This record gives sequence, C-alpha cells and structure tokens, in this order.
Amino acid sequence: MADDHEFRVRPGRIRSTRAQSARPFIAQALAAAKKAGGGVSRSGRVVAANRSRFGRGQRASIQANRLITARTRGAVIKARVVRHSGRTAPLGTHLDYLRRDGVTRDGEKARLFGPGTEEADGRAFAGRCEDDRHHFRFIVSPDDAVEMSDLKSFTRDLVGQMEKDLDTRLDWVAVDHWNTEHPHVHLIVRGVRDDG
Repeated sequence: MADDHEFRVRPGRIRSTRAQSARPFIAQALAAAKKAGGGVSRSGRVVAANRSRFGRGQRASIQANRLITARTRGAVIKARVVRHSGRTAPLGTHLDYLRRDGVTRDGEKARLFGPGTEEADGRAFAGRCEDDRHHFRFIVSPDDAVEMSDLKSFTRDLVGQMEKDLDTRLDWVAVDHWNTEHPHVHLIVRGVRDDG
C-alpha cells in the first residue's frame, strides 16, 4: 500500500482541456454536429451526411443554420413533452397553477392568452387536448424581457414563426409571468397538428 503522503489531489473536470474551454460555443456546437455524422460547409452551415428528410422542422433547421453566426435576440427556452397518463396531473390543473395570483407585473391573477384573444379559456383548451397522446410545455425567457413592453406580442410572433417552420397551424395558450428576476412566458401547445 502506498504511503498516505504520496496522495495528491488534482481538482478539475475529468477530461476537460484548456483548448475546449477556450473555444467559443458555436465552434463547439459545429464540432459536435460534425462528430454526430453531419458536416460543416464553408459558410458555416451544418449539413447532414445522409440528407434524411425524416420528421418535421427541416426548414427550421436550415434557417437556424443560416442564423447561427448572425446576432439575434437571445432567449432561454425549456421544453417538455408531457404524455397524458394517470401519473401526471391533468392539464387543467396545470393551467390553474399557471394562472395563480401574484405572477403578473401588478401582482394580480394571471390570464391565459392565445391566438387572437387576450382571454383564452383554459378549460376549453384542456378539453380539446383530452384525447391527445401528449402536449408540449415551453418556458420562454428572452434575454431582454425586462425591457420588453409586451411579452404577449413576442409570444404570438414566436408561435407564428413556429407555424411557418412546421408548416401547420398550432393550437396553443400561454401566460406571461413577471414574478422572477427573469420575466418569462409559459406556452402550452397541443400535440396534434391541424390535420389531426
């Protein structure tokens, strides 16, 4: 057995190198895409090696690659797919929680909004989602949300872009929360396209 005095602690992350930490995030993302089987063109676009057209959102992926080096509004987005099963709380319960008191700018009870309405009916939306297999929950927090006068119009623009990217109409409701250091929007989207 080795002497206790020979033991040396070398703190740091396992397998991290100074070169990795010095590389910008975009360079790391492009390298990861290349490692996963994609390629990187001279213009900086990520191109798939097999050119698969599986799934929706290919147009969004292509457009995102065009913007990868352009300066755009930054945002933190958390996404979750929620299956409708006996293990999760009903969607109506979650919508009630999102509308609770004290989350708006003025501390009042929050109101759901949707496409073209300032007063969306949460129970009607939950009813439309009842037979769906799942729904999507997004939390969107723009970097400059504090300076924004209206998160609702931002959300409508965002969903409009999502509809263009996915080539389908979306059924959704949302609520804006101002009760944290970072104002954000909770966006609930049905898991069914407009064609069923």
